[in-house]
Amino acid sequence: MRARVADAPRRPPTRAWLYILLLIMSIFYLLPMYVMLVTGFKSFDEVSLKTMWNLPSGLALDNFVAAYNQLAPHLWNSLRLVIPTAAISAMLGSINGFVLTRWRFPGADIVFPLLLFGMFIPYQSILIPLVQFMRTTGLYGSIPGLALTHIIYGIPITTLTFRSYYITVPKEMVEAARIDGAGLLETYYHIFLPVSAPAFVVVLIWQFTAAWNDFLFAVVLTSPENWPITVALNNLAGSQIIAWNVQMAASLVAAIPTLIIYIFLGRYFLRGLMSGALKG
Repeated sequence: MRARVADAPRRPPTRAWLYILLLIMSIFYLLPMYVMLVTGFKSFDEVSLKTMWNLPSGLALDNFVAAYNQLAPHLWNSLRLVIPTAAISAMLGSINGFVLTRWRFPGADIVFPLLLFGMFIPYQSILIPLVQFMRTTGLYGSIPGLALTHIIYGIPITTLTFRSYYITVPKEMVEAARIDGAGLLETYYHIFLPVSAPAFVVVLIWQFTAAWNDFLFAVVLTSPENWPITVALNNLAGSQIIAWNVQMAASLVAAIPTLIIYIFLGRYFLRGLMSGALKG
């Protein structure tokens, strides 16, 4: 028996090599964040290319105070943007996904591909007509105009997410609701909406991140008093001297909300993906 165990072929340590590869890739991916952190805690005299990788001699917290004081109004602008954008996009995607899944109206097979086509339209290609539309409607330069843009641009991905998720809902539940006399809206409210939490988590995090990190639409469609935090961060750099320590501290301040979202809600995001939110 011992001889058989000794003679048994050993499996190649592929899992160990996989973990090593993932560790190397993680370190490589996190290197910019390391530079951002150490530079953000350095004094202005310590910042240079030669000492870029060195740890700071002390913690210059005044960099973060200065960064926050400059970004605070624009931080509020970003919150005013992303919260309604994510919520409205999620509700529209849920309704669209339900209708396209359970209501076989004439032309449904054409409407869905046309909606998905919006995912592949580059931002740059619609900037001029978008600005003209915003000027005509009086929304140019405002946060509501920018939010409307992100809501409309988010309809394809949110619709795809919810439609793919609703396909996994058992047909027996829908048929039972119809037997009980439930109409289309009652079926959505009592059957589909209560089980939509995984898809809502995926869509809310996706749209929150997309709207928070947007720069192109924000810099084109908003006025200086309504700049989101990404545009304000870009304009922190001076024309002659750039205080890289304050700039890096401001970058960390701007990234904190999305970091918090993924640190505390990342597992729910993955569960939403695994439960069928992007399958089908």
